[in-house]
Amino acid sequence: MNIIFFGTPDFSVPTLQALSQMPGTRIGAVITQPDKPSGRGGEVRSPPVKTAALELGIPVFQPHSLRKEFDSLRSKLEQYGPFDVGVVIAFGQILPRDVLNFPAKGCINIHASLLPRWRGAAPIQRAIEAGDDRTGVCLMSMDEGLDTGPVFSCAEVPISAEETARSLHDTLATVGASLLVKDLPVILSGVMQASPQPLQGVTYASKVSGDECKIDWSKSASVVKRAVQAFSPHPGAFTVWQGKRLKVFKTREVSRATGSERPPGTILESSGDLLIVQCGERSHLALEEIQVEGKKRMSIRDFLRGSAIPTGSCLGV
Repeated sequence: MNIIFFGTPDFSVPTLQALSQMPGTRIGAVITQPDKPSGRGGEVRSPPVKTAALELGIPVFQPHSLRKEFDSLRSKLEQYGPFDVGVVIAFGQILPRDVLNFPAKGCINIHASLLPRWRGAAPIQRAIEAGDDRTGVCLMSMDEGLDTGPVFSCAEVPISAEETARSLHDTLATVGASLLVKDLPVILSGVMQASPQPLQGVTYASKVSGDECKIDWSKSASVVKRAVQAFSPHPGAFTVWQGKRLKVFKTREVSRATGSERPPGTILESSGDLLIVQCGERSHLALEEIQVEGKKRMSIRDFLRGSAIPTGSCLGV
């Protein structure tokens, strides 16, 4: 079985590695996104999939636009084919029809949700943000729509109360790799058939924008807590304090008998390891792990040792 693999971020790496160790399987080529500047210094870095593929000795191709460049890329890829199937996981570009049809048996996508819920770019973050109690991964036969293809199989994963985007990302990456290794042979043999997605229950997971990561303290403490976890560690939920961004990575809901009449964002207690903030609906949130702009990530106890946020002051202003 000769596979052409499409993927870019670290979420794709466990699947690439699992396929490389699968008996009777060869990854003939990997297509990933181009190297890009990253970090404050603008250092050009390779995508994690490229690094992993080169370590495995697999040829790598990095088109800026697969749609525009596939005609010229095809002849290069044919040197490593013919390909039986394409495996796509978090590639980052829409695959046009001629690419989907390039492998003999089409392309299979590993999608990080229980379709049709959370089609789109950010299914992990949106599931946590919405308060879903479960999610999962699906193996889907790809068509030209946005995660609209028929589904072969799914694996369900619970979402814990303290789940962050990073922890759920890591779990789903592993679960997706295992599901593909288990089901790919029976899919390609024709024993397992894909079923159309239900028309009911469709939701879309839009890409997370920087602006929506600003904490709205007028929301309830539970809503703010979920947003913090959904955007942790990247891009990071944030508020403003003394004109600087203050990223929030970990919180917990607390109960207080007084202070609920104060405006949202007001600091109700600031001492020891407690920094309690007034939220909407007469609810309260204790910040536990933060990062002030220009400084390292730290616990509230460590932060309050060196900084003072007076009780009665207001975050987000």
